[in-house]
Amino acid sequence: MFSTEPLRKPTISAAEQPVLNRLVGIRNQLAALKKDRGNYYRPNDIVGLYNDLLAQVWALYGVRTSEHNDNDAYKNRLDAVLDECFQLFSLFYLALGKNKEVPATYVQLVTIKQNFELLNDTGIYTDDDLEPFKVRLLEIRQLIDAEVSRNGDEPKPEVLLVSRRLRQCETELGLLEETTRVISDDLMPVYEELVHIRRRLTALSVLAHAAAAPEAKELQRRLIAIDDMRVDDRFIDSAGCVAAGQTQVVGLLEESFERLHDVQAEGSAVPPDMAPVYERLVEIRVQLDKLLLTSRWTLRETDLWSYQVQLHDIDEMRRNGQFHGLSGEPAPAQAQAALNFLLHKCYNLVYKLLSSSEPVAETLMPVHNQLRTLRRCLHEVKKYGGPLSARDLYPYQMKLSSIDNLRTDGKFLDDEGYIPEGQGVVMSLLNECYDLLYELMAAEVDE
Repeated sequence: MFSTEPLRKPTISAAEQPVLNRLVGIRNQLAALKKDRGNYYRPNDIVGLYNDLLAQVWALYGVRTSEHNDNDAYKNRLDAVLDECFQLFSLFYLALGKNKEVPATYVQLVTIKQNFELLNDTGIYTDDDLEPFKVRLLEIRQLIDAEVSRNGDEPKPEVLLVSRRLRQCETELGLLEETTRVISDDLMPVYEELVHIRRRLTALSVLAHAAAAPEAKELQRRLIAIDDMRVDDRFIDSAGCVAAGQTQVVGLLEESFERLHDVQAEGSAVPPDMAPVYERLVEIRVQLDKLLLTSRWTLRETDLWSYQVQLHDIDEMRRNGQFHGLSGEPAPAQAQAALNFLLHKCYNLVYKLLSSSEPVAETLMPVHNQLRTLRRCLHEVKKYGGPLSARDLYPYQMKLSSIDNLRTDGKFLDDEGYIPEGQGVVMSLLNECYDLLYELMAAEVDE
């Protein structure tokens, strides 16, 4: 019903048009909410719109079934709008601290798939690179399976949609793992060394020639040393036999030599007609790097939507994994490496920002951040503070007391009297701070 790999783009049928109109309306309402930075998101507003979305999904399911268009390959503009709505809702759920609910996982799956596709295009990865994604996919699988068990034979629409995204990611992961699985244990260290070298060459491709030259020379020495390990152009294992995985390792070695030649050549890595795309990716990367440093205090998860849209637009410029210039010809290899490197870096930063999202509603984040800062201070005091008097500990005691006094009937409430998500996380921090303070006070009494 809702494929992400379209074979064609049929027109909207008359029966689908009302659903599309309502989805566009929902998307516009979400965009308006996202732009309102003067107020916290209200859970009732988001959940109400989300239930409206689910009603449209069921309506669409009925239309597609009746028109015999309920296969996975069928997709038109309506599916693109639906995907945007689900990604936006996923970001809103993260902002509300509902990280452990099914809708919150959707945008993470989208970003994981984008990372997998770029890893597949470049071929520069090891099992260690796949492991964090593998762990997260397993967590989402367990969440989905638990949701299916609770709902029996009638899964919710969001479960169907997220399950499809999850299956796509699991399939991509299996294909990526298969590539490295055929490499023998004896050859794996060589492969991992080549992946590291290839990554450094890609990173050097975005630098000026003079800046890249010294490291490029060192990488050349390492590549020659690896090439010298071959016997009759083949890598041999510890038993003296031809090691499994020759195709992958030799291919990566030859490609690394080619990229080394490109890096060592004089001239700009990116031709003039590709410079706007390059500069745009550099700007996005700088902005995402800043967000990664300040996300705890400044990031609203919905802020990531604009970056997702920009990266998607740039990704759509590629054909068969390659960027093309104004002439229609593929960009030079060094330019491809530089652009794909930056695109993958940006996707990876978006995923890191999504993964770092705390299961705490934004209304509770000020309290959460204060407690984290207080906990860090108390740990530092415990480690380096030396003998402390009651007077020394008084400011920490007062700050902790002022935070504790914000509770009503044991709960932290928002401005409208609702109980926001993240009570358990915040209470755990509060209790940990009390324990540290009492420990410091007890040490002062003993002395």
